[in-house]
Amino acid sequence: MCGIVGALSFKSSNFKVTATYINHMRDTMIHRGPDGCGTWISEDGKIGLGHRRLAIIDLSEKASQPMNSADGTLWITFNGEIYNHAEVRKELERLGYHQWKTDHSDTEVVLYAFKQWGIDCLHKFRGMFAMALWDVEKRELWLIRDRIGIKPLYYSVHHGRITFASEIKALLADHDQKRVVHEEAFYHYLSFLTTPAPQTLFDGIKKLPGGTWIRVRDDGEIQEHKYWDVWDYATPFVGISEDEIANRLLSELREAVKLRKVSDVPVGVFLSGGIDSSTNAALFSNHSSKKPVKTFTIGYDRQYSSYENEIEYARKMAESIHAEQHELLLNIDDLLNFLPEMVRLQDEPIADPVCVPVYYVSKLARENGVIVCQVGEGSDELFCGYPSWNTRLKLEYWSRLPIPTILKLQGLTALRAFGFGTSLHYEYLRRSATRKPIFWGSAEAFTETQKKRLLSKRLKNKFRDYSSWEVIDPIYKRFKEKAWEKTPLHWMTYLDLNIRLPELLLMRVDKMSMGVSLECRVPFLDHKFVELAMSIPSSLKTKKGILKYILKKAVRGLIPNELIDRRKQGFGVPIQEWVFDRLGETERRELEFFCQTTDFLDRNEAVRYLDKQNGLRSWFIFNFVLWWKEYIYEMPKTVSTCDAAKNPIAVSHAEGFPPIV
Repeated sequence: MCGIVGALSFKSSNFKVTATYINHMRDTMIHRGPDGCGTWISEDGKIGLGHRRLAIIDLSEKASQPMNSADGTLWITFNGEIYNHAEVRKELERLGYHQWKTDHSDTEVVLYAFKQWGIDCLHKFRGMFAMALWDVEKRELWLIRDRIGIKPLYYSVHHGRITFASEIKALLADHDQKRVVHEEAFYHYLSFLTTPAPQTLFDGIKKLPGGTWIRVRDDGEIQEHKYWDVWDYATPFVGISEDEIANRLLSELREAVKLRKVSDVPVGVFLSGGIDSSTNAALFSNHSSKKPVKTFTIGYDRQYSSYENEIEYARKMAESIHAEQHELLLNIDDLLNFLPEMVRLQDEPIADPVCVPVYYVSKLARENGVIVCQVGEGSDELFCGYPSWNTRLKLEYWSRLPIPTILKLQGLTALRAFGFGTSLHYEYLRRSATRKPIFWGSAEAFTETQKKRLLSKRLKNKFRDYSSWEVIDPIYKRFKEKAWEKTPLHWMTYLDLNIRLPELLLMRVDKMSMGVSLECRVPFLDHKFVELAMSIPSSLKTKKGILKYILKKAVRGLIPNELIDRRKQGFGVPIQEWVFDRLGETERRELEFFCQTTDFLDRNEAVRYLDKQNGLRSWFIFNFVLWWKEYIYEMPKTVSTCDAAKNPIAVSHAEGFPPIV
């Protein structure tokens, strides 16, 4: 796992790419690759590639990057892992490739696979990746993100060049890169807790969507292509028994876990005590060496009403597989102390407070000698693991009943008249009345009506006739065109596979774990497993009110029944109680300063969420405020004594650190 960076200066530009320029961007990401670094600059100064290395597979110097082919016609900088690289290497050897310079580098396999099959080589790979390939002869730059979007890749076209990197902060090291809020992206952030690709919250900086590549010619021409969509590879399980489907499911998952053990450094497992992480741990231990599996669990200093500790369940699972269990209990001080680093690592807001425990469990693993960990993301989305999904499913079916639109419109009028115009009931009925699906994602921060109230007068006017359906609509059209079973549940999974998973859940894992130089692997999002999961009828994913019905059937006997049958509890944070405590004071101070300084929010409406002590929604706003202060706000170089007395926040920020504790 690594950090990649690079720049291509177009033919029409006089800009020269230098080692100093690339290294400056590259070394903003030392945390992604503390084990080494490299830079390559073309002789004409038109392109440069940089790399920070976290050595996982083939630890030798020969596997360092950027790497070139033996004939010098192809260069690569690569972030990720190709789990089946040994298999692809053998196939290449059968085709005549024998002069390997490395013993077993997956990067070298990617390099020669591209030489053999061109961009179609992507269909050979089973893994997670973000990469850049420069074809010297064709003078083409390829930027590629893995199918699911597990690894990030950002790029920007400006001043006669394109720059790209694993993190936005690397792009910002280019002094010509502007720092301006992308207001449309901000509007969508208030819906999705993140910015859907290809937008970022930085105007002018984009992120490559999952399953997509772009080809950039040296004349500046850019072509984008989506090379993978799950519906193109799902094979409907029709006329197949539940038992056989369950067996296939477990077999494929077993293979996915086995592949993710491929490593030349120690590997462990994040263990919460739920079905997903427990299944990971059990399958991992089945393939383990004589040494016990190292498992890592986060809890809290006491029981909170909004979040119950799961440590006891994690301990039971660890005991059942004789794991070496490591635990850490967090408190509000841990959150407050981490805030400056959290904002810096996020690059753009990832408004999920779970970033906090993910960082600390990653740090716990690294401190105990582990460099790679397996995580359980993706299972809930693939198999209907959220209790709220059952409610949404019912609403979706009710929405499809033949009720005249006029009655729905009258219902909206009635809800507004009784003061429920900003409620979820109103929003769901509005969507139904306009013949749109009820489900707009698992993590909706604010409804369209709530957003309109929250925005400043200027932005209210700007987005008066706009909604976040603009983001969802192309995904919905693909679903209607391609899905073999167009059920509400498959729609819900497909939408989350396109937005929430790659841009929220997987980014909180990537940014927080790589912040401590730890690689995380996601067996449930192995693309073969995802394709299989999407081949299963919706009726087997939730049955008789049982969430994850077919997955539970598949893993029964593998993990204790107590863990399978217990009430679902997601990985969370007691944010509600902490807002009552000092977090609320910090949020209020920062929000007041933000509203005095900017024109994004209606101050009274924003403060109302704090006054009502709505912990989660105030956190969503707070996360954006902190990001703005870290990356957008420019303090005067000098602050007078008078100003210091009026605004101690400004002084502390001017001294070089975010004033958020």
